[in-house]
Amino acid sequence: MEYYTLQICGLTRQLPISHISKKTRLASFSILGDVELVDKLADDFAKKLKDKQIDYVVGTEVKAVPLLHGVALRLGHKRFMVCRKTVKPYMIGPVILKPLSHFPSHVKQLVLNGQDAVQLKGKRVVIIDDVISTGVTMRMMKKMMEKVGAKVVSIMVVLKQGEQFDKDLEFSFVAELPIFQVEAG
Repeated sequence: MEYYTLQICGLTRQLPISHISKKTRLASFSILGDVELVDKLADDFAKKLKDKQIDYVVGTEVKAVPLLHGVALRLGHKRFMVCRKTVKPYMIGPVILKPLSHFPSHVKQLVLNGQDAVQLKGKRVVIIDDVISTGVTMRMMKKMMEKVGAKVVSIMVVLKQGEQFDKDLEFSFVAELPIFQVEAG
């Protein structure tokens, strides 16, 4: 197995490289279970957000949840919000945002618990995710926040992968993750 060495927040991680097509390989990144890295990232994000008057931290399931928790804790918040990909039994009056028809077929809907939507109305939020690769999820998260009446004041991701983003999508990131192109032959 091949690995990519990632230097992030003073730590070194060996990421396995996977083939996603004949010509493209990606380094697999996950913060799930990595307490040391989550703590360093949460410290970094909270420090950058301390003067932004954030009411809620929001993000998508599942890989970003430990970071959402860590940032919310450091900002003194008692809650953070998570958009899911399917309606869950605990949800009351879920708000659903379906992907636009021109989005890639792998893009899933976003679902927010209706009770969370009520709490987000009129609030200032930061959207946090682990990796941004196409920007589609972030655009959908922004759209969901608009739909429920929240104001997105910042978008933060751990890793930026590639350069294929909308010009108008502004976000901050901690490190970059390359996309490996394999030569044919």
